Amino acid sequence: MELTDIGANLAHESFAEDLDAVLSRAQAAGVSRLVVTGSDLHSNRHAISLAERYPGLCFATAGLHPHHAEDWCSELEQLIRDSAAARQLVAVGETGLDFFRDIAPRAAQEKAFAAQLAIACEHDMPVFLHQREAHARFLPILREYLPALPRAVVHCFTDSRDALDDYLEAGCHIGITGWVCDERRGRDLYENVARIPDDRLMIETDCPYLMPRTIRPKPKTRRNEPANLPWVVDTIAAARGQSVEQVATLTHANAARFFGLDAPR
Repeated sequence: MELTDIGANLAHESFAEDLDAVLSRAQAAGVSRLVVTGSDLHSNRHAISLAERYPGLCFATAGLHPHHAEDWCSELEQLIRDSAAARQLVAVGETGLDFFRDIAPRAAQEKAFAAQLAIACEHDMPVFLHQREAHARFLPILREYLPALPRAVVHCFTDSRDALDDYLEAGCHIGITGWVCDERRGRDLYENVARIPDDRLMIETDCPYLMPRTIRPKPKTRRNEPANLPWVVDTIAAARGQSVEQVATLTHANAARFFGLDAPR
């Protein structure tokens, strides 16, 4: 059984001391491909370097998370453009809107979001999207660019059934994390995950965040890592009435197709 983790924040400082061991545990758990998320200038550079260091295992995205929207600048824009043109990336992002925490002003978030969607359109690249408590503004902005975007995935989806249906109607893929394993916050997601068509479902850890609460025995650390992805698969399979093997196979294939992971680089 092979799995693809489409959202691994391996540039996070918590992985600085033991990354090789983390990757070894991931591979031992069947996670044979990891899309490393870029979310600011530092993590973008780090994600690209990891993709170069571990070809065939790690792949990079580059973008600016809405929390950092005020950091949008010519240097960051040029890095995304250059790395997209050089095909060092498999997607533009993480980008989007976050009105839950409102760490950055909403106007700045919208400006950076639109700029990154435009870059993706120019370079015919998929987008890796973040949306939290911002669906009413996020969807109209995204729809402006969808006709020119090859593919879009709403990563770490945690929103309502109506929002899910909107994204599916728009043709988006959906990334599911360990949120679905949380019997407190994730119950609605558990009940709605079966609505996602087989060909648009993908899985991720969003590590080091969102440790699946179903892991037994309970981990001694709060740091999530890619080796925990099978717990997400198990819960999704139960929620969808599919076998673990089915979910693993279809999500692995979807990720390869969405990100072009089998394309020569």
